[in-house]
Amino acid sequence: MKKDAKIYVAGHLGLVGGAIWRQLKARGFKNLIGRSLKDMDLRDQQAVAGFFRQEQPEYVFLAAARVGGIRANSTFPAEFIYDNLMIQANIIHQAYLNQVKKLLFLGSSCIYPKFCSQPMKEEYLLEGKLEPTNEPYAVAKIAGIKMCQSYNRQYEANFISVMPTNLYGPGDNFDLLDSHVIPALIRRFHQAKVGGAAEVTIWGTGSPRREFLYVDDLAEACVFLMEHYNDLEIINIGTGEDLTIGELAQSVARTVGFEGRLVYDPSYPDGTPRKLLDVSRLAAIGWLARVPLTDGLRRTYEWFLHSHWASK
Repeated sequence: MKKDAKIYVAGHLGLVGGAIWRQLKARGFKNLIGRSLKDMDLRDQQAVAGFFRQEQPEYVFLAAARVGGIRANSTFPAEFIYDNLMIQANIIHQAYLNQVKKLLFLGSSCIYPKFCSQPMKEEYLLEGKLEPTNEPYAVAKIAGIKMCQSYNRQYEANFISVMPTNLYGPGDNFDLLDSHVIPALIRRFHQAKVGGAAEVTIWGTGSPRREFLYVDDLAEACVFLMEHYNDLEIINIGTGEDLTIGELAQSVARTVGFEGRLVYDPSYPDGTPRKLLDVSRLAAIGWLARVPLTDGLRRTYEWFLHSHWASK
C-alpha cells in the first residue's frame, strides 16, 4: 500500500479497528477514513452503498462487528447473528462493486469446532459442531469467510480473511454484562481492591485453556498481511501459547494488586475446553507476536485506570 492510499477502517472506534488505525498512522499512512455508528449504520445497505460511492476507498479493513463474551452471546443471539451478517454483507459487496483493491476481513477463533483438535489449524474449519454459547456469532463469521472466498472465486476480488485468537488491550469494553474475560477480570479485581473485598468469584471452573493476543500485535499482523498475503484460504493470528482461566485470573489479580481469595463458581458455563491456534502458516511468512501477556495486562490496566471505567 502506498502511504497516500485511501484506506477505510470499518469499526475504527472499537478495540480492533482503533488498534489498526493507530498502526496505520504510526507507519505513515495519512489518508484514513472512518465513520462512527452515529454517522453511518453499517447494517443499512443504502447508507453503506452511498459511502463507498462517495469515498471510493482503495483498501478496506473490516473490523466492525458486534462482539461480547459468553453472557452477551447467550443473551442476545439474534442481534449477534443479524448485526454481523448485515455489516459483513454490506461492506464486502460494496467493496466488490466499487473495485476496492484489497479487503481484509476479521473473523474469530470461535469459528472452529468446540472439540477441535489442538492447536487449531485453518483446515479444521467446519469439521465439527460449534460451541453453543456463541454459535450465532460464529455462524455469522463463517458466512463472512465464505463470502470473501466466493467473491474471490467468482470475481477475482482480493479479499482475505484472518482469524485472530482472543484479544485484549487499550480501548476494550469493560462492561461486566457483555465484556470478554480479561476486561471483566480487570474491572472486577479493581473494584474488589478499591472496595476492600476479601474474595472475587470467577465464573466457571477455571480449567479451560485460552490463548490471548495483545490488540496492537493483532493490528501489526493485519497490516503485515494486507501487504504480504493474498491467499484464498483463511490464516490464523495468535501467539501459539495458552494458559488456563485460573492462571489468567491469578495473573490479572497480580497486575491489579488484588490480594484476596479467588473462588470459582462451576454453575457458570466454561465454554470450549481449549482454544489454541496453530500459527505456523503466519510464522512461515514472517510474522510473530511480540507483546508478552504480563506486559499486555500491565498496559491494559494502565489504560483502564485512565479511562472512565475505573470510576464506575
